[in-house]
Amino acid sequence: MKRILVLLSCSIIAVSLLLTAACNQKAAPTNSYAEDRALIEDLQARYLFALDFFDLNTYVSTFTEDGELDIVEYKVKGRDAIRKAIEDSRSVFDHSASDLPEGLYPATGRHNITNIVIKVDGDKATGRAYWFHYGNDNPERKAVFDGYGHYEDEMVKVNGEWLFSKRVIYNEGVEKWRGPSENPAW
Repeated sequence: MKRILVLLSCSIIAVSLLLTAACNQKAAPTNSYAEDRALIEDLQARYLFALDFFDLNTYVSTFTEDGELDIVEYKVKGRDAIRKAIEDSRSVFDHSASDLPEGLYPATGRHNITNIVIKVDGDKATGRAYWFHYGNDNPERKAVFDGYGHYEDEMVKVNGEWLFSKRVIYNEGVEKWRGPSENPAW
């Protein structure tokens, strides 16, 4: 009986030590494709919400400090230059300050993305996605499809957060901003 109690006590102590050690270990960081993809899709969505609601702080925060915004013939590099470029384009994206006829509320627009292709290689990634835009900038404020194109992105993970290091925007509604004729998704 004494022998069984000693074995039982030793077993309980061993299990307790193992459980304590397991609880004290920090969870290993995970870098699965699924987790990275989810974070990148979140980045893409935050970018579009910020653009549509003219939230410049959030918009520029989706880029690295030296990130590049490339709209084919119109390229800027660095958060300050990106902020200035979007501020200079305010009339295109922010209709809230427009002079409006009496009884007409400000027009809005919403960007959407689809067909998202992402390749992750460690702390770097590339992405391709179609974008399209609906807006109601007309006297009836009816929603109309008014633009589409695609993005070609380069992204990096900085302190666990994915950011655009380069975003190229092609717009099929503007001849000089049209994308190449070959499949952009590799």
